[in-house]
Amino acid sequence: MLKILRGKKLGKSFFDRPTVRVARELLGKYLIVNQNEHFQIGQIIETEAYVGEEDKACHAWRGCTPRNKTMWGQAGVLYVYLIYGMYHCLNIVTEQAGFPAAVLIRGLEPISGISGEVNGPGKLCRELGITTKNTGVDITESNKIYINDIDIGRKSKRVIVAERVGVDYAGEWARKKWRFLRGKTK
Repeated sequence: MLKILRGKKLGKSFFDRPTVRVARELLGKYLIVNQNEHFQIGQIIETEAYVGEEDKACHAWRGCTPRNKTMWGQAGVLYVYLIYGMYHCLNIVTEQAGFPAAVLIRGLEPISGISGEVNGPGKLCRELGITTKNTGVDITESNKIYINDIDIGRKSKRVIVAERVGVDYAGEWARKKWRFLRGKTK
């Protein structure tokens, strides 16, 4: 665990790139939540990309609102929203400021300090205590929520590419293969 905590924190340049690429390359990285020196660590194993105002599955599709305005901000900032009035979803803003795009973190493999389920965006946020209050946190500067990159032999080179989940209303945009899952290690 100490090796993961001492790993290299992802910086702005990682997130200030094309969203689909960021979503794919987040697989295998470590999401760390620090609550009063109690560390919760999970390896990212599932993500989804949401790219701009033309993407009908993206919250930016209907324009900038008080809820989604963070998506138009700086790369590396959290955008957390509430769905169905009960589930929070953790997203990280990507690309250049002014272009609304983000990566949804859909699942983790628990490494340390996680006792509940983290195999879905709502469960993940509930277990890690992430809520809309975390919107606007810059994970490239924060010591409370951040992502480290370190190779401890748990990475799989195999990536499963699939359609996004729960966005059937978006028509052809729902069929975009912008969901990425870590393949099983051998």
